[in-house]
Amino acid sequence: MDSIRKKRVFDLLKGIETGDPESVKVVNEDKYIQHNPQTLEGGEGLAQLFKRLSKMNPKVEIVRLFEDEDYVFGQTIYNFDTERIGFEVFRYEGDQVVEHWDNIQLRVGDMISGSTEIKDLSLTNKNKELVSRFIKTVFIDKEVEAEAFIDKDSFVEHSSLMPIQEKIKIMEYQTNHRVLGEGNFILSVTEGENRGEHTSFYDLFRADEGKIVEHWDTTEKVPPRSDWKNENGKF
Repeated sequence: MDSIRKKRVFDLLKGIETGDPESVKVVNEDKYIQHNPQTLEGGEGLAQLFKRLSKMNPKVEIVRLFEDEDYVFGQTIYNFDTERIGFEVFRYEGDQVVEHWDNIQLRVGDMISGSTEIKDLSLTNKNKELVSRFIKTVFIDKEVEAEAFIDKDSFVEHSSLMPIQEKIKIMEYQTNHRVLGEGNFILSVTEGENRGEHTSFYDLFRADEGKIVEHWDTTEKVPPRSDWKNENGKF
């Protein structure tokens, strides 16, 4: 754990498991913007919520955790009554978290193994540009073949759904909202459709020497507006 901000987000996520009221002090609840449409804002405070959730004996494992300027983002395993894989994104203002996004799906197979070593910090922006071009030209515009960006000899796929080449054919990526990175790891957040359903795509890539060499993802259906418990939107 190489930064205070990462450590506090780590403790916050583990607070779901432990119910520790200290873990939520990193959140400025007066400014907090929640982008999970199924989570109610206001009312029950986070400390009370975490205490209640901890009685369900959940397990929370933070697999990877990254930092990009005011954002801390990571990949997690949640086990309540079912095991789920999630990506969590937090935005800081100063010392406190003021905004949160996530994308969570049922675990299907592995989904989380592979490299965890963060390196090539000086190449963060270059790798973010690589992934931005990949999402735009391959997934959204479908002008370029994926092989132009992927090192086919070393590429490792962790997607629970299908190989990335098949995903491009079936999934409709429409709007890329955010690309975050630390060194060789880059997270892309994109809105689109999966077989006609409004969907949120979170794709984590590992880059090496200007090519994509590893990929993880979660795919989550966005609930209809009538079912939202807050008005902040998924993205």
